[in-house]
Amino acid sequence: MIKTYSLNEIEQVAKELLSIPQLKKVITFNAEMGAGKTTLIKALVKELGVVDNSSSPTFSLVNEYQTENSETVFHFDLYRLNSEEEAYDMGIDEYFYSGNWCFIEWPEKTPNLIPINHATISIKVLEDGRRELIIDN
Repeated sequence: MIKTYSLNEIEQVAKELLSIPQLKKVITFNAEMGAGKTTLIKALVKELGVVDNSSSPTFSLVNEYQTENSETVFHFDLYRLNSEEEAYDMGIDEYFYSGNWCFIEWPEKTPNLIPINHATISIKVLEDGRRELIIDN
């Protein structure tokens, strides 16, 4: 799926993504800094029914949220991660294989720990400020 959107359409994009049949629950997000990874993840978290205020886990590496249906959603921002070993020591693989939603920013920091069975969302900022999203499920 390829989707071009403006930021004011982000909630609709989140709905469309979550309506993809058999969407994998582990999703990596690839984009330059400032392209809107966290903004899209916030919209996805909201669409899943999380009522807590979601934010980027930049300083804690992972934020955990509960949906209205008692599902768990994990949001990872691995930008400040120093090594895969550091991620492994914090038990990141247990999160990834928990069966819960895992939204992962900067997955290239842990290439050997990302489950093979995951979806990838790539976001590119276009010249007019809109975003081009490509999902590989």
